[in-house]
Amino acid sequence: MIRQLVRWALVKAGHPRAPLWLGALSFAESSFFPVPPDVLMAPMALARPRRAWHFAALTTITSVVGGLLGYLIGAFLYQAVAEPLLAFYGAESEYARVAEWFEAYGGWAVFLAGLTPIPYKVFTLGAGSLQMPLLPFVVGSLAGRGLRFFVLAGVIRLGGERLYRKVEEWSPVLFWTGLAALAGLILFSLDWDG
Repeated sequence: MIRQLVRWALVKAGHPRAPLWLGALSFAESSFFPVPPDVLMAPMALARPRRAWHFAALTTITSVVGGLLGYLIGAFLYQAVAEPLLAFYGAESEYARVAEWFEAYGGWAVFLAGLTPIPYKVFTLGAGSLQMPLLPFVVGSLAGRGLRFFVLAGVIRLGGERLYRKVEEWSPVLFWTGLAALAGLILFSLDWDG
């Protein structure tokens, strides 16, 4: 069943409208949507490795533009929109951590956002609500998100057809390993003292 799901995702990733879906997902994830764009970009790059760089650029640009929306929501609609979003996702503690990082590292915190498990939307909403200067926010976002997506594209581009076949072959193991890692992260993040 999992192999069939992976095959389905790889086939859909080759659809002519897949780049539009990727851009929309990447934009939305940066400010309010919970699904990271990697889940669509990776199969798209696997299905069409020669377009991997294009998909990485598209994902980076739309992610940063979506991040600007998150920044504006944080700056002008924090109590009405951003605060309820953070509560809905249970990300209040991540927001507090992001606020500490902004104070300690400034624009570097946004760059690091691409390398941490904290959702990027928490950084974008936080940057706006904490009035981070816009230029460091945009530069840090471009660098951090770009690094994340171009590294993924590079790995897939180098792996090519061989990686495509391996992902299909190993998809059940990858799925269950990912599910176990997610469960471990959830258990690790629970407040056991409370």
